[in-house]
Amino acid sequence: MSEVTLRIGDVARATGTSPRLLRYYEEQGLLAPARSSTGQRLYVADDVDRVARVRRLLDAGLTTTVIAQVLACACGGTGDVEPCLDPLLRDELARIDSRLAQLTEHRDRLARIARHDAPARPSGVAKDPALLLSARS
Repeated sequence: MSEVTLRIGDVARATGTSPRLLRYYEEQGLLAPARSSTGQRLYVADDVDRVARVRRLLDAGLTTTVIAQVLACACGGTGDVEPCLDPLLRDELARIDSRLAQLTEHRDRLARIARHDAPARPSGVAKDPALLLSARS
């Protein structure tokens, strides 16, 4: 008995994604549907679960490159990732923490500018040429 196959529209509806997004996941190596004799993508029920896992990992801030590594290592456990991936996840957390710190710094600077209490430019720092050009117009 052969496994029931689903078409791209069926998987898109079942996962709340678009067919274009499913094709993108395939381009990124996150999905590998079979093909019919006419070239149509043929998915199986496990692909619906895989798309849901990909969405959860994307929502957690992982890139598709990292997700491909996670999926290659996942061996049917109950969680989204295997314990052997803890170092990879710690690296990703550090990357996100660093980005958050940078964004917080940018936000604070912008808030000071918006309040018009930004510190004066330190002496010896050249003015931005783009600002000089925009002041002429």
